[in-house]
Amino acid sequence: MFRYLHTMIRVTDLEKSLHFYLEALGFHLIKREDHEKDRFSLIFLAAEGDSPQIELTYNWDTHHYERGDGYGHVAYAVNSIEEVQTRLQKNGYKLSWGPGLTPSGQRKMAFVDDPDGYEIELIEYVGS
Repeated sequence: MFRYLHTMIRVTDLEKSLHFYLEALGFHLIKREDHEKDRFSLIFLAAEGDSPQIELTYNWDTHHYERGDGYGHVAYAVNSIEEVQTRLQKNGYKLSWGPGLTPSGQRKMAFVDDPDGYEIELIEYVGS
């Protein structure tokens, strides 16, 4: 049996990342673990009604990471890109691309970058 649990990303400024995911995107804090001895924190977040989570790993003494070009993005279905865009703007963020159409032309889509530059794809699913 396999069940998708989470995607882990390393972040360099925990407070900025928490503001982005909790306030600007409206995710919910599932669990936070601070490991003082080993100097790192694990924060598990989820979108409303979502099961797979984003795990933010914050290594207290690391202030920079090199992202490879193999990683792409995580994608979320949203009811309204416009509503997400408004919430992002209220919190000091803007879309990095879009809104536009998916390659098939069937749905609206957009991208936003988190504080560490990780891309998040938003795909509008109205009623389905």
